[in-house]
Amino acid sequence: MQKLILVCGFFFLLAMICTSHSAYADVPDHSIILAQVQQDSASEANDEDEEDDEEYYEDEEEYEEEGELIPDPLERLNRDFYALNNALYYALLKPVSQGYGFIVPEEIRGAIKNMFYNLRFPVRFINCLLQGKGGKAVAEFNSFFLNTTVGFLGMANVASGYPHLNPSPEDFGQTLAVWQVHNGAYLMLPILGPSSFRDGVGLVADTFLDPIWWLVEDSRTRIYIRAFETVNATSLRIGDYEALTEAALDPYIAIRDAYVQYRNKLIAE
Repeated sequence: MQKLILVCGFFFLLAMICTSHSAYADVPDHSIILAQVQQDSASEANDEDEEDDEEYYEDEEEYEEEGELIPDPLERLNRDFYALNNALYYALLKPVSQGYGFIVPEEIRGAIKNMFYNLRFPVRFINCLLQGKGGKAVAEFNSFFLNTTVGFLGMANVASGYPHLNPSPEDFGQTLAVWQVHNGAYLMLPILGPSSFRDGVGLVADTFLDPIWWLVEDSRTRIYIRAFETVNATSLRIGDYEALTEAALDPYIAIRDAYVQYRNKLIAE
């Protein structure tokens, strides 16, 4: 098993070199979200009712009683992949992103990040419709139209000045949750980071809704685009991932629990 893990780690290292893709590069930013959820969970504990928590976890009460927010039967393997992702972050993604950030001004990097978020409008819009959230679908469309036109292809987030045009993002993992599909087991995916069986399926579905998937035919070009997006996004949040992991007694558990709390919060919105 150890040899298998080493072999997998070697090939994933090659993939990382080619793609520079990280678990914390997706929009919204996972490292920032995880840190915020850790802080919010402590401050909100005294304000929220127990009923709110039951809405989130009513189908997994047995795990709550044991102090877990999600079943983790693959913990040993998940920890190995977490160690791999963590090593790749410090050895490759962080230094590359720091070098990129030193060369490219923050304003330009922010505009590029906004453009990629705007480009993935179909993913959010279609999932709003699949969940029956008509109001959010309209807000997503209006935000996309405003940012694409006045914001020059989304590089300027003009819609940010209008709170009603900034709904929380929807994805197919959330759609499955609305359709009463359970989380399933927790997964720490190599390169891709924290997930679950449900969100893993959602990730595959959202990939086919991503305009980059069906506008760019060459798979190598897709990899280059994704690699560039990852480095750009990571360069804007250097230090957030370190703050979360270094402050936790067990970084693996901190990331796992914060990820599940954040996903539940998104589903409830």
